[in-house]
Amino acid sequence: MPALAAPAADLRTALERAADYPRLRYMGSKYKLAPALAQVFRDLGGETFLDAFSGSGFVGYLAKSMGYAVTSNDYMGYGRAIASAAIGASEPLLSPDLIEQITGPAADDRSFIQDTFENVFFTADDRKFLDSAWSHIDSLDGHTKDAALAALILSAARKQPRGVFTISGDLSHYDDGRRDLRLPMREHFIEHAAAYNRIAFDNKRDHQAFKGDALELEKTAYDVVYLDPPYAPPSDDADYTKRYHFLEGLSDYWAAGEIMEHTKTKKIPKRHSAFASKRTAAEALRATFEKFSDAGALVVSYSSNSVPGMDWMIAELGKVKASVEVHKIPHTYSFGTHGTALRRQAHEYIFVAKD
Repeated sequence: MPALAAPAADLRTALERAADYPRLRYMGSKYKLAPALAQVFRDLGGETFLDAFSGSGFVGYLAKSMGYAVTSNDYMGYGRAIASAAIGASEPLLSPDLIEQITGPAADDRSFIQDTFENVFFTADDRKFLDSAWSHIDSLDGHTKDAALAALILSAARKQPRGVFTISGDLSHYDDGRRDLRLPMREHFIEHAAAYNRIAFDNKRDHQAFKGDALELEKTAYDVVYLDPPYAPPSDDADYTKRYHFLEGLSDYWAAGEIMEHTKTKKIPKRHSAFASKRTAAEALRATFEKFSDAGALVVSYSSNSVPGMDWMIAELGKVKASVEVHKIPHTYSFGTHGTALRRQAHEYIFVAKD
């Protein structure tokens, strides 16, 4: 596998660039693991990189910053939009005029968000802005549309207490004084549009972003395949639809019309993932390792809180690659963001399997 030119100074530059990435408060985010992941990617080298469970898009952006041609995939639509905006953009896409247009008077009289989520999420003014912004975003296309969507998605996520959409109604008891909770949604969008503009750069490579099941991706021999599947905890599941259903609907303006009207938070039907349940995670992981066995290397992020455990992971990765290294990193998981939030010590594992 050809070595990727990345001397120490370039590694520092990549980490500095990644530090500016617009942060979505996201279950399983890898911001704190950036130095360890960057070192692994640098040591492996190569030119092509697959982020098969892209989530917040951060790791794919880190790989882009290190010179890779990045393919991103996520089974949630908002994950695809964010990756397309952050990784696919080679230059700033949201001009001052376009931002002014999106934050100005509505282009039509749509009111779906205002009507559907009254007394559920956000203030009347914020819901009206989301409808209005979409009236303009609807006419955009390509990476520009995805950049505007990413800024809108981040705005909604930052404005929602705790960043998840399992809570609704009067959320004043979650108010921890953060500026994000007081900033109008329109101002959020202006700030986050500028943030996505700032991180745009051209690394002279082609990048792609897909929405779908990782097991259904076209089989391609990437130099590095990075896998960060939903972690299946022993006594729960990792249901991203439940936590982020509003962001998923916002990513395509609820195009499928799948609102579950009987639910308090107006959820959409669960997007099943075999990786997220302890009953099906082992077989899903095994199938994924086999599917990408032709890659130069498999890099897997995993948690000591999850099932199956470390020994199983080493054994299964060893069936498709000659050697398996394990990097163990102490990590604190936080359940909630308020002052009495439950915090639990665990370890993040980075498995590196290669021939």
